[in-house]
Amino acid sequence: QVQLVDSGGGLVQAGGSLRLSCAVSGGTFSTYAMAWFRQAPGKAREFVARTTWTAVTAYADFVKGRFTISVDNALNTAYLEMNSLKPEDTATYYCAAATTNTISRIPASYSYWGQGTQVTVSS
Repeated sequence: QVQLVDSGGGLVQAGGSLRLSCAVSGGTFSTYAMAWFRQAPGKAREFVARTTWTAVTAYADFVKGRFTISVDNALNTAYLEMNSLKPEDTATYYCAAATTNTISRIPASYSYWGQGTQVTVSS
């Protein structure tokens, strides 16, 4: 059974940085497509970034140049490096995994989810 555990969230001032981690257990991590989504209160879950197992990455326009998604296959862990954070980045961030080499930005395309980690950016 595949399990994802998100961590690394917290409270940071605008302009600061955080690195989120997603530890994956079960299955073959190196064959997963990984993604990060976020959800603010009262809003729908939205795509942030994704990488295929062939390391093809994509980002939402609102994080381009500020966020970087990466994976460490030796540690079975995905990361989201977040720089130049803004108050509007405040949300619960979720990592997700798909067992197909998907390029999808739709939550329904991902079968496995972490529990979420809260990111709060103060102005």
